[in-house]
Amino acid sequence: MTEETSGRWRGWREAAQAALYGPGGFYRGPEGPAGHFRTSVHASPLFAGAVARLLCRVDAALDRPEPLAFVDMGAGRGELAGGVLAALPADVLARTRAYAVEIAGRPDGLDERVEWLAEPPRGVTGLLFANEWLDNVPVDVAEVDPAGVARSVLVRPDGTERLGEPVAGARAGWLARWWPLPAEEGLRAEIGLPRDEAWADAVSSLGRGLAVAVDYAHTVDTRPPFGTLTGFRSGRETAPVPDGSCDITAHVALDACAAHAAAHGLSGARLLHQRDALRILGLTGARPPLTLASSRPDAYVRALASAGEAAELTAPGGLGDFGWLVQPVGIPDPLAG
Repeated sequence: MTEETSGRWRGWREAAQAALYGPGGFYRGPEGPAGHFRTSVHASPLFAGAVARLLCRVDAALDRPEPLAFVDMGAGRGELAGGVLAALPADVLARTRAYAVEIAGRPDGLDERVEWLAEPPRGVTGLLFANEWLDNVPVDVAEVDPAGVARSVLVRPDGTERLGEPVAGARAGWLARWWPLPAEEGLRAEIGLPRDEAWADAVSSLGRGLAVAVDYAHTVDTRPPFGTLTGFRSGRETAPVPDGSCDITAHVALDACAAHAAAHGLSGARLLHQRDALRILGLTGARPPLTLASSRPDAYVRALASAGEAAELTAPGGLGDFGWLVQPVGIPDPLAG
């Protein structure tokens, strides 16, 4: 393969940005994320129902403002925003203004009450919810060379990699604080500074309310030694190739995102697992009583199906292991207690 056909060498952040969001990029496709991977939003409408209950908690903490904002960051095709509106009680729905934030164009058939934006609205009051958004904020990758030096990983559009210059400046500072790499050849890290900055900016768009980021995540004491960069295409994991043909994703250092926001005056964040957050919001996955099977068999079948969906959303080793970064802005934590 020639240089002309394989493309120039670029850092992973630049390459992924073009492959995901550039003209003809992966996230510009009409099928949206649901055509390639399954998130909690796609797994069950129970997830949107739980987020709607969280919005109601935020509404109460804000003393029922008008309007009440729901901001769906990285909205895909607006599935979560539409599901939340469908699940809200009438009195809250009447005051709710929903925003879907996504770089792709507005999909056909989306609830007309959902406003479609390329950037989050500024100064709104309510709930900003970022479900599997930060993992698609592109990041650079570092790898330790034979001399024990962390170097930038460069990549071509066909996925071929080589090592570039030593990591320096703010990126080196981030590695030292949040993902220190031992001097062992081949160890890798994803430099999450762009995600820290994206999260702080998203949270700062709220006047008052709550911001939540939901993603596969790790913390400084559990960083994977070889990173998590991967691809998804048509429902299957695949090699991350930055040519626009697949999703390119990596788990999120949510602890670093929280600390960066705190450094910008956005304190009070905490991390919890999805299974714990959803249980606080009323999803347990508990099976219905067997007595219901004999007295109301149709209701038992419905309740059993609902319990199965809730169990999937809260399952250890699966969706239940997602991290929730919960950031109150001018209100008490609605998930506390």
